[in-house]
Amino acid sequence: MRHIFLTLALFGNGLFVATIVLGLQIGDPTERDMAVQTAVATHQLTGLGTLVFASLVHAITLTYFMGTGRWMEETLNAYPIDQSFRLQNQRLKSKTVIQIGTCLLMLLITGALGALSDPASPMGLEGWMGIPTHSWHFLSAIGTASLNLLVNVSEYLAITRNHGLIQEVMRLVHTIRAERGLT
Repeated sequence: MRHIFLTLALFGNGLFVATIVLGLQIGDPTERDMAVQTAVATHQLTGLGTLVFASLVHAITLTYFMGTGRWMEETLNAYPIDQSFRLQNQRLKSKTVIQIGTCLLMLLITGALGALSDPASPMGLEGWMGIPTHSWHFLSAIGTASLNLLVNVSEYLAITRNHGLIQEVMRLVHTIRAERGLT
């Protein structure tokens, strides 16, 4: 799982960089030039794809912890092994879920600010605190990309720690099974 997650997280964070670079290359999005409008559409679609892919990576992490948590519970109920492994697993999952939720919220806020900064949008934040809407979107995008990277690092570390817990439980299970002549 660690290698799969690492590959997906690296690709997802690369999408963030590509989306931000595409957004910075737009220039004045109010121009009626076809090249500018194509750049806007490309940025919007890439941004939407980035949002969906980042959500997928977080969902995979959540699914992993749900599955391993259930496995841990059933294994510890079946064998006389200390329940501290399950508690450690639950702590890792709880911490990760909070981080994932925060990151998903930021992804949605950034997408909403992007929609508001579209010149074709009848709504916007123009003049709010003296900062134009596209600047709010840019600041949010930088913050979200940074947060996503940090959460991905935290998820990777949690997956690695959880893998260690699983390995230790498996070692104990093999020992118990060998003592009972079940191998």
